[in-house]
Amino acid sequence: MRGWFRLTVGLVAVVVGALWTVLGLGYVEGSVMSDERIWAVVGSALVLVGLVALWLGMRARRR
Repeated sequence: MRGWFRLTVGLVAVVVGALWTVLGLGYVEGSVMSDERIWAVVGSALVLVGLVALWLGMRARRR
């Protein structure tokens, strides 16, 4: 069970971060987050954090 938590958190962070990024860039309408640039920045940062967590999770699974 090594690394599963990091993999799960990383995957969720990448998906949520990508959603926040497209909302912040205005590609999806109908939300209070739509077309707010701060959400594009926060979403991009969350995607990077998620990718790091995925990488760490994969390293833990290989050991």
